[in-house]
Amino acid sequence: MAPNAIALEILTPKEKNRLRKPVVEKMRRDRINSSIEQLKHLLEKEFQRHQPNSKLEKADILEMTVSYLKYRQTFAPSSTSLQQDYSEGYAWCLKEALQFLSLHSASADTQIKLLCHFQKSEVTAKDSNAKAASSAAHEMSATQAALKPASRLWRPW
Repeated sequence: MAPNAIALEILTPKEKNRLRKPVVEKMRRDRINSSIEQLKHLLEKEFQRHQPNSKLEKADILEMTVSYLKYRQTFAPSSTSLQQDYSEGYAWCLKEALQFLSLHSASADTQIKLLCHFQKSEVTAKDSNAKAASSAAHEMSATQAALKPASRLWRPW
């Protein structure tokens, strides 16, 4: 039977804490379970790939999440490094093309047309890469927002 308001007034602080402790502990366990369930749903495809027809325990979900995040951190290149690699490669190819044209006595008009084409292509490629990076950043922020709890966490202290 739950203590009523009058009974709570006559309890000492130590007795009140003893009554409140199981409620606080249940709320803490519920938060943990909810977060593990969210991880399970967010990484469901990854879990199915590794263990297709098995019921995952909470520890399995946490271990697989940690290994997945470590893998992503190690092997997923950032969009800025991809853009930098692309720009460096493009500049190298342009330099090689100009060197080839100068060695094989192409006309100045042909060289100018080719340079204009390369510059237009580079601008177009940078725009498309920027859009891809923007959509990737938007996707990451949406994933991070999904990982954040909907409301502020309640703490008993």
